[in-house]
Amino acid sequence: MSEDEQAVSQEVEQKEAEKSPDLTIQDLSAIKSIIDISCQRGAFKPGEMAAVGQTYNKLEAFLKAVLAQQDQGA
Repeated sequence: MSEDEQAVSQEVEQKEAEKSPDLTIQDLSAIKSIIDISCQRGAFKPGEMAAVGQTYNKLEAFLKAVLAQQDQGA
């Protein structure tokens, strides 16, 4: 690989690293559904359920707050 190609490659990698993460409310809602389905199908051990439940409850509260905020803004 030539020096020019390496410089371009490094520049592209740097620009990709500078991009902000792309995580939407729809993504978070999908994650909530995935957790729900996983629990129903027994994907988690009993000892893991407390942490999963706490995370699920936090995610659900966050999504409700965002939806309420969006409703107020509309």
